[in-house]
Amino acid sequence: MTITEKILAVHSGKKEVYPGELINAKVDLILANDITAPIAIKEFEKIGAKKVFDKDRIALIPDHFAPQKDIKAAEQCKMLKDFSRGHDLSLYFEVGRMGIEHALLPEQGLVVPGDLVIGADSHTCTYGALGAFATGVGSTDVASAMATGECWFKVPETIKFIYYGNLNKWVSGKDLILYTIGDIGVDGALYMAMEFTGEAISNLPMHGRLTMCNMAIEAGGKNGIIAPDKITEEYVKVRAKRDYKFYFSDEKAVYREIKEYDCSKIKPTVACPHLPSNTKPAEELANISIDQVVIGSCTNGRLEDLRESAMILKGKKVNPNVRMIVFPATQQIYKEAMKEGLLEIFIDAEAVVSTPTCGPCLGGHMGILAKGEKAIATTNRNFVGRMGHPDSEVYLSNPAIATASAVLGRIGLPEELGL
Repeated sequence: MTITEKILAVHSGKKEVYPGELINAKVDLILANDITAPIAIKEFEKIGAKKVFDKDRIALIPDHFAPQKDIKAAEQCKMLKDFSRGHDLSLYFEVGRMGIEHALLPEQGLVVPGDLVIGADSHTCTYGALGAFATGVGSTDVASAMATGECWFKVPETIKFIYYGNLNKWVSGKDLILYTIGDIGVDGALYMAMEFTGEAISNLPMHGRLTMCNMAIEAGGKNGIIAPDKITEEYVKVRAKRDYKFYFSDEKAVYREIKEYDCSKIKPTVACPHLPSNTKPAEELANISIDQVVIGSCTNGRLEDLRESAMILKGKKVNPNVRMIVFPATQQIYKEAMKEGLLEIFIDAEAVVSTPTCGPCLGGHMGILAKGEKAIATTNRNFVGRMGHPDSEVYLSNPAIATASAVLGRIGLPEELGL
């Protein structure tokens, strides 16, 4: 079996499972946010459930329209707080203690290798970077899982992606996944497990792995997953709140397809409007002027991402025609960035540093685009109207390209700044 099949088999009490099989499986953690949890809470109450299956296994995180941007957002967030209080949930994260959900849960050791995690948010697939099976589900599935501790699944087929060779300068996990989506398309892995392997993945730090698995859904994937190793162990052993187990794919595991990529041929990559699959090398986009730069999100808001951005920005100014907004993904990342002097670099460069929030990524608040404006962002989606007006445009890149673009006033490379 593949690593995905093994985790699903264990959680469904079976010796083995097969692609296409329908199973019922026990979940280790359930996640919902201020957009999706209110629906789940209403459905939970509608089915007559009186109590949750486990008050320590349900994480409710207000992060999309939080800090609350208006009365409707405030009422949504209040539903999370009231439900958490009413059921004595230990994993409710109020503003000031929260972060962007998919950065917060791994950081806090609440997702561990071998877990089966569901979240009412499509980017729940992020946690596959830890060797867990994690996938986004609908709010009604979350409602029933909050009551029963179980969820149904169709066992997915698996595509194996092998990355070999050394990464070029300024190429990161973001570029690998953008390149991959550009190759297979936004439905290239529809309802399939995307298993990322190869020497380039073995050498990829955890933040890069989290970025890759985060965007599996942008290829239609059911989940993204990376087999745990020494890098995984180092990350989880100081964080894990529960026991964990490493699973690996068998040598004789059956794959739907195997794709191989020579990383030495992959350049810094940008997804152009209006699909994550519409990718081009950044060097071919030097004629695209921009109005806004966003550094952050559950995709690239980790400390390493902020360090890379600050390194490029140090001693420079954001182009006068550009606004740059930096969103550390969690309070802890914010604090570490402050200690390291990164926030001072951003502010001295005339960028704005914000509290953790999903904010502009989903066109929520704090960074909405007007008609005709263009942004380059380290986020994960660039659909029509994703960050604001339907006639605005969003380009996706890694933090290095986005930051260099902020200084240049157009899409560009760090090399153009002498780096």
